[in-house]
Amino acid sequence: MNILEAIFLGFIQGATEFLPISSSGHLVLIPAIFGLSQPDLSLIAIAHLGTLLAVLIYFWRDLWAILIAILQGLQQREPMGSSDSRLGWYIVVGSIPAAVIGLLFEGFFEEVFGSPQVAAFFLLMTAVLLVIGERVLTGVKNIAQMNWPDAISVGLTQTFALFPGISRSGSTIAAGLWRGLDRESAARYSFLLGVPAILGAGLLSIFDITTAGNIGPLLPIYLATFLTAAVVGYACIAFLLRWLRNHSFYIFAVYCALLGGGYLLYTFLT
Repeated sequence: MNILEAIFLGFIQGATEFLPISSSGHLVLIPAIFGLSQPDLSLIAIAHLGTLLAVLIYFWRDLWAILIAILQGLQQREPMGSSDSRLGWYIVVGSIPAAVIGLLFEGFFEEVFGSPQVAAFFLLMTAVLLVIGERVLTGVKNIAQMNWPDAISVGLTQTFALFPGISRSGSTIAAGLWRGLDRESAARYSFLLGVPAILGAGLLSIFDITTAGNIGPLLPIYLATFLTAAVVGYACIAFLLRWLRNHSFYIFAVYCALLGGGYLLYTFLT
């Protein structure tokens, strides 16, 4: 992979990690469609770290308030004493299902990740999830009104995003809507919930990269991917939060259906 392909990969990751159209699906399908080099999981994880930086910068006030509230709650022996501390523990508990399933079945998901047809099929499933989320939308709750069933339900839904083509943000936002959150709150919680998952995957990948040795020639590739994903990811967080105030998910559902269905039709005809 050259620098231009690395920048393109970072752009795709930054744009699709937060828009509900599946970053993993695009990282599998786009190289297959345009005949590009298939990125390895280490490079994909570096791209995820770029989007993690975008989340940390955009939500740094929220994350700092959550951290302080958790520490104060533990010190005062009231871990659920404030809305920020409760949100922090909801994020922790909501992150457990995907982490456990991902570690237990890591080999299986790595194998599935190499199939563009599988990614295209699950893009169709993402379209279905978005439509269901929009159709059942009755959300009036904000994040401060969340409860344990909300956190567990959204966390369990996040496990589906281990399949390429299932959008992590799309599935968790749809679950949040189903649990009664309003659009913006569901999206905000989805982004915050993604921090541990993205961080964990990125740290594991960095460990693999550093233990592999002789990474010097690849550093420009990694850096280009990381920075592009961070800049584009930040812009897409801001865009989606504004978009959801007055617009629906249908446009994203149509896009996923066209991309996934179009690729399956193409492979069937050829």
